[in-house]
Amino acid sequence: MGITGLFLILFLIVHVFLNSLIFMNDGGQTFNQGAEFMAHNWIIRAGEIVLFVGLLAHIYQGLKLTSENQAARPVKYAAYDGSANSKWYSRSMGLLGTLLLIFLIVHLSNFWVVSRFTGIPSDDQLGREDLFLVMREAFQNIWIVILYVLAMISLAYHLMHGFASAFQTLGWNHKKYSPIIKAVGFWYSIIISLLFALMPVALYTGIIK
Repeated sequence: MGITGLFLILFLIVHVFLNSLIFMNDGGQTFNQGAEFMAHNWIIRAGEIVLFVGLLAHIYQGLKLTSENQAARPVKYAAYDGSANSKWYSRSMGLLGTLLLIFLIVHLSNFWVVSRFTGIPSDDQLGREDLFLVMREAFQNIWIVILYVLAMISLAYHLMHGFASAFQTLGWNHKKYSPIIKAVGFWYSIIISLLFALMPVALYTGIIK
């Protein structure tokens, strides 16, 4: 769980960097250039396979871990104060992960399937696939925008626990360094999720054209 979690954490850095190119606000030219590089680079394409294997493994492990935890305590405590020892989001990783899985299905159907299988409907001024146009049109739907924002809130809480937990699971914790890892994990969770959430909002409101 820790290994696949760290792998996905690294992937999010690459993914948010590429998508953040829309903030250049140049009609999607820089973003489309980055997307074209990602789509036609054999190393990246091979990495997609590894990514999906890691993602599926993480989902499976999360569901298995949640099931095992519930089976270990079939009868609930007569009195239980979870907040005494842990944050609510650390006790809700199963729920947060499920919400993110639903979001992921919608996200992949809107973008990855279109890009890889059905084909981009038009090209940009330089003849590249205009994935920016696909993104802009998708985020004209207020319900999709709301879904993305809510999903990014879930992602932030999921990462707040998962970041530090991944290091702890692998035994990479120390009283001297663990506070630093937790602080880095907190700001990583906020920045990554905020950037992802700002993209649909900026496109919907017309800040990015």
